[in-house]
Parts: sequence; C-alpha cells; structure tokens
Amino acid sequence: MARKGPGFQAARRLLAWYDANARVLPWRAANGVKPDPYRVWLSEIMLQQTTVPAVRSYFEKFTALWPSVEALAAAPLDDVLRAWAGLGYYARARNLHACARQVMLRHGGRFPQTADDLRALPGVGPYTAAAIAAIAFGQRHAAVDGNVERVISRLHAIETPLPAAKPLIREFAQALVPKARAGDFAQAMMDLGATICTPRAPACGQCPFNKVCEGRRKGLASSLPRKLDKKKRPVRHGTAFWIQRDDGAVLLRRRPEKGLLGGMMEIPSTAWGPRSADPEGQAPLQAAWRAISGEVTHTFTHFDLVLVVWLATRITTGELLDDGDYRWVAPASLSEEALPTVMRKVVAHVLGPVARSQTAQQ
Repeated sequence: MARKGPGFQAARRLLAWYDANARVLPWRAANGVKPDPYRVWLSEIMLQQTTVPAVRSYFEKFTALWPSVEALAAAPLDDVLRAWAGLGYYARARNLHACARQVMLRHGGRFPQTADDLRALPGVGPYTAAAIAAIAFGQRHAAVDGNVERVISRLHAIETPLPAAKPLIREFAQALVPKARAGDFAQAMMDLGATICTPRAPACGQCPFNKVCEGRRKGLASSLPRKLDKKKRPVRHGTAFWIQRDDGAVLLRRRPEKGLLGGMMEIPSTAWGPRSADPEGQAPLQAAWRAISGEVTHTFTHFDLVLVVWLATRITTGELLDDGDYRWVAPASLSEEALPTVMRKVVAHVLGPVARSQTAQQ
C-alpha cells in the first residue's frame, strides 16, 4: 500500500476518529497499554454471534473467576458451563475450556501470535484468529465481522449479495489495514459499524469515510449490504417433563456431550422433531401426568422450538427408566446450574413470576 494512496488516507481518517470516539469496553486495553492476549481472546469468543451489552457482565464474571488462561484451564468444565449459562451458543463454552487447556499444554500458557497458529486452536475460526492476531499482537490482518462487512460494502458500493460478496469484502478490507496500529484499526472498524455505519439510518455525516464512500455518493448506503432472502425457519416440537419429589427437588438431566447444547443440563425432554409426537413412554420415570397450559418457545440459529410441559402429579415409581446422567436439584439451586436459556424458560414457565425474575438476571 502506497503511503500516500487512498487506502493510507482512509486508514488515517478512521484512526483519528477512533482516537476521539473509541468505546470504553472492559476487555479493551487503555491507550498506551499493551493488550492482554487472554482478555482479547476471551472477549472475541464471547462476542461471536452476540452483542456487546449481553457479553459485558459475562466477561467481567469470567475474568473475576479466572483472571488468566492458566486459571481457566484448571477450572472444571461444569463450572465454566455454569458461568456461561444464558449466553447461548454453548459449544463456544466447551471450546473455550478446551482452547485454554491446549494453550497451557502445547504453548506453555502463551497464545500463538500468527493467525494460522491461532486457527489451530479449538473454537478459533478465520475471523477470531484475525482479530486476536491484529488486536493482541499487531499483526496486519483484517478482522471481518458483520459490522465490517457492512462498512466495506457501503464504502465500495458492493451490490453483490452476501454471502457471495464475502471474498471481495475481505480483499477490500485487507487492503485498508495500515502497517502500524493494526489492532486499533480492527477495533476502529468494529466501533464504526456498531455506532455510525449502523444497519438502519447510518449517521453518514459523522463518518470519517463520508467523503470517499461510494455507497453514500450513489444513495445506496442504507440498502447495503445486499442479502439473499432468508429461507423460512423450520419449527421443531417437543415435550419437557417437570418432575418434583416430595422434598421439592427437581429432576435434571445432562445432555450428550456432542450435539446441540452439548454437556448442558436440561429439564428432561423428548427428542425435538418437526411434528408433535406422543410423549407417552418417553418420560424418564413412571408417573401420573398433567399438561401445563401454554407453551415455551425459543429461537435457535437454524430453527424455532416449541415445547409443552408435562407435570408429574404423582410419581408411580422413583426408578429412572434409562441410564442418563440425571441429578436431583433443589429449586433454590436451579439458577446455579448450567441450564441453557430455553431450559430457564421452562423453569420460569412452571414456577411462575419469581422464577421469571430470577432467570432474567442470569
């Protein structure tokens, strides 16, 4: 990149804007302070497919519990899953723990500095590797997330719909990255997309790229990036079984290690399928059942889920009918379990307003 070329000028304008407008975030190093690779990595994993407001409290909780990669690697997986509960996309938590252990075992507790080596770690994909390499180690990489895709699409008036436009967007983004302050540039692009070049009603008048933005010049900015029409999301159905002993304890089951919500705890349920199936014979123990009115709904990445809840009104026998990983838990301790959001919704559906208030705080 020529020093006086348009790319250099655009990067300089963006960095000047960032110096004056950078967001203050708990994982972001203060000006003049060397970034901590552990905090950079932890934040980037948490921010995958999630928003900054949702992540902030989780990041602060994790760093209070485990202030270093060594501490996180030594933590029991169940503790990590409990701390993660409610943040969603639970494979990230399992990969987070596996990655911390791999950094300790294979890299002596130090994160590798190149994007290629970072990509070899569990849970670290192309974007995350580029972001860590740039922010933590100053490597000249473009970290292209949804915000950056939007900025580049508008800056260059790219009308090819996503995802077909991704290679061209990455090429343009990489060409903009300066040789110096690559980490600040990566964070500046993220901040620009989050605060100025927003999906709707972008504040073009405040944008450091406004004089060179082709999307603005052509009147296309608010309509970019183009996206193909999404397919209708399929709906799956299932039945959850609420089983409570005379002493008040509630039966939970750990989900299989592999698959959706792997290793998390759940209110025992049937398989989730495209049609409502007869749950008779699928309960974990024999009991007299009553369906609770209403439904529990939840949206996953690729489908919507509708659950009905059956309440055991009289347990015929306490013997479990399969060898699943079950545990009886006192209601007051449910908030401490590694229950994913959909199962917290089931708890709130059964226990009412008090549980809804408690689960909303998780």
